Amino acid sequence: MATSILLIVAGLIGLALGGELLVRGAVGIAKAMGLSNLLTGVIIVGMATSMPELVTSVEAARAGSPEIAWGNIVGSNISNTLLILGATALVAPIVLTGLGRRDAAVALGATAILVGLAFWQSGALWIGAALLALLVIYIVWRLNHPRIADDEEDLTIPKLPIAIVLFVAGLAALVFGGGWLVDGAIAVATVAGVSETVIGLTVVAIGTSLPELAASVAAAFRGKPGLAIGNVVGSNIYNILLIGGATMLMAPVALPREILGTQSAILLASAVALWALLWAGKTIGRVLGGVLLAAFTAYVIVTLL
Repeated sequence: MATSILLIVAGLIGLALGGELLVRGAVGIAKAMGLSNLLTGVIIVGMATSMPELVTSVEAARAGSPEIAWGNIVGSNISNTLLILGATALVAPIVLTGLGRRDAAVALGATAILVGLAFWQSGALWIGAALLALLVIYIVWRLNHPRIADDEEDLTIPKLPIAIVLFVAGLAALVFGGGWLVDGAIAVATVAGVSETVIGLTVVAIGTSLPELAASVAAAFRGKPGLAIGNVVGSNIYNILLIGGATMLMAPVALPREILGTQSAILLASAVALWALLWAGKTIGRVLGGVLLAAFTAYVIVTLL
């Protein structure tokens, strides 16, 4: 138990450090590529901070535990919307100004596909390949259709070589930190005797979502709402299309039945809420951030019970 707690502490430290380094490096790389901050969050940071989820889910599928993999995907997306946006808004209110509207619509569509697969109760290699193909189409479309509104004010950024080093170092810290945290958390949760799906939905999902939390909070501190929003929305898209696709290819079986019902309803409701907020809202303030965190707390309690 002591070793597991040490792993959790080391993981948290790695995630906090990695989030800051990743954001600094991503901003520098994006400016060198001519990308806006939102696109940086959606494509670069969103993908990078989803690597712990990818590694965890693929390894779980290979180990014959796809329940952990799919629980991780569903739980991570709920955590992204409720926990990460809520915590980020408490740190610094997020001014939206039209940020991420189209990406939130894509995330909502991907969520609908995942819920449909859960109800369909079927798994196949072609489903995994189709999910990955949709991700490629999305990235190509997004790179070719940026918007002026995606841009934000410039900040002092590192030169490209330094930015690459910072990005790689931050990503490494996130992956190792996420791995340590998940290993420790799974060991603690297993002692409590809960199911693999519930472990995936709660302990693993929250643990692997901490890179997104660290990156979004770091972006908020640096006055980059586009990075924060793009990171959350982009991660939600990657979790379903990239990680879901890879998981289905590794283990082409039906999604666990525990995802049906309450979990699917909460997942879909959170995706609709994020889409509606980005389309109609102007600011995610501290009050709304508190509401999101309260909703996340209720979700964890419901799942565990």
